[in-house]
Amino acid sequence: MNNVTVVSHPLIQHKLTMLRDKNTSSKDFRELVREIAMLMAYEVTRNLPVKDIEIETPIARTTGKSLAGEDIAIVPVLRAGLGMVDGMLDLIPNAKIGHIGLYRNEETLQPVEYYCKLPKDIENRIVIITEPMLSTGGSMNGALTLLKKHGAKKIKSIHLVCAPEGLKRVTSAHPDVEIYTAAIDEKYNDIGYIVPGLGDAGDRLFGTK
Repeated sequence: MNNVTVVSHPLIQHKLTMLRDKNTSSKDFRELVREIAMLMAYEVTRNLPVKDIEIETPIARTTGKSLAGEDIAIVPVLRAGLGMVDGMLDLIPNAKIGHIGLYRNEETLQPVEYYCKLPKDIENRIVIITEPMLSTGGSMNGALTLLKKHGAKKIKSIHLVCAPEGLKRVTSAHPDVEIYTAAIDEKYNDIGYIVPGLGDAGDRLFGTK
């Protein structure tokens, strides 16, 4: 899977272990998700184009680098994807924000769309879609298909943990999408939860379980 990057920085792996711990409070969980998202954003934005610009330091004129005008949109998959947005914005404060609402039918495990609001110029932006868990891949495939339907062309997705089966499913359906994850776990179980995973990210973020 050439379009998959596992971000193995020691700080990220340390914080991910804390996330996995069932005794981590919702407050600490939210802070860790934000911190990991910010750290992963460095890797996601590594290849943004730059251009030379002339500036004057207090000492002399010199040539520096500046971003070359590639605008960014961050699109969380509701609701758990919201937990990663602030960390991304810490690094990319000028990004526009969209939202995609999907829920998984617990019987069929298929995604059901209930909300979609995106920047009007989405086709001209690099889109970073945030979803902490990539399990069966059904919801992510649905979200990516929806983004493309609205004109998005350059898409990157960012996850905390992925199941290999879901990852394979998404990369097969959307080989043009760059995927970044902090870990690829063992599998997902018969109710669609990643093993060993970190539980339900939405419930742990918002204290609803």
